Amino acid sequence: MNDVIVRREGGVATISIDNAGRLNCLGRSQIVAFIDAVTALADDPDLRVLIVTGEGNRAFMGGANLLELGELNPARARDFLILIHRMCKVLRDLPVPVIARVNGFCLGAGLEVMAACDMHIASDNAVFGMPEVKIGLPSVVEAALLPQLIGWGRTKLLVYTGDNIDARTALEWGLVEKVVPAAELDSALGRWVESIVESGPKAIRLQKELIRDWEAMPVSDAIEAGIRTIAKAYQSDEPVRMVGAAIQRLKDRKRG
Repeated sequence: MNDVIVRREGGVATISIDNAGRLNCLGRSQIVAFIDAVTALADDPDLRVLIVTGEGNRAFMGGANLLELGELNPARARDFLILIHRMCKVLRDLPVPVIARVNGFCLGAGLEVMAACDMHIASDNAVFGMPEVKIGLPSVVEAALLPQLIGWGRTKLLVYTGDNIDARTALEWGLVEKVVPAAELDSALGRWVESIVESGPKAIRLQKELIRDWEAMPVSDAIEAGIRTIAKAYQSDEPVRMVGAAIQRLKDRKRG
């Protein structure tokens, strides 16, 4: 069995956990294969967007492999959690937008991977949760991203109770940006991808870099970083060329 599947269509790549029989749960082999695959994609200058999902219709990622969790000791637990962190970090560090395509259960480490993505779309049968406390563990590593997505109160509800929420609640909370019927998931996702691919490839990469900077900056510094980024954008011909094309389209409409 492959641990992950990478599909490519032009500048759009999809990486999928291939463990559907176990709800795409994450063991060491799946995590390492995922890290290696995303790391390889990061070096591709033609990459425009990455979609992250799980094989089958039942799960995005169902969390960490319980059999492997049951065999950990303090040192091995640290190593395993560092791997999960690296799995999330390669997505945050990827120079192009990453979209989570959530198609069922999204639990524990799987929800942390989803949170590490830039955009999140879910089918209406998706289920979200951080159930670690129910098996004697705290929620850690990229669970730290949750407060900036959903606030401290809702984060505490997830990690203290370990209870699941449905897709509509996830949308209301801001955990995902869009929920659609399962049959419409790929078409709705495709509209997001199309919009990204239509945009300037250098501008998109600069935008992701800037957003990562914004996360760690006070507002005044973030504004200054934005000004510097605009200057970097004009180091290529992309803005002048694309602005010129937009002006020409306006002229053509007026003539029409």
